[in-house]
Amino acid sequence: MSTITLTSKRQATFPVQVCVELDVRPGDVIALEPVELAGERVWVLRPQKAPPRPWLGCLSGKTTVAVHSMEAARASIAAGRNQRST
Repeated sequence: MSTITLTSKRQATFPVQVCVELDVRPGDVIALEPVELAGERVWVLRPQKAPPRPWLGCLSGKTTVAVHSMEAARASIAAGRNQRST
């Protein structure tokens, strides 16, 4: 049997095998549902489907920039400001 320990912030870490069997990854949502089973209240974990995000990836191919560092972003912003002022 696997166990889960709560931190002081009520956070829990699930054992790897449980995550594999539930097919969940970091950021996934798991619904908790109370169920009466053999006269005892138990909680059932159900992985939730991710909401559709049709916008995800919609900008791929719209730019020729390959570097996405903060330095590159700041340089791009500065170049845009310089173009507006001239």
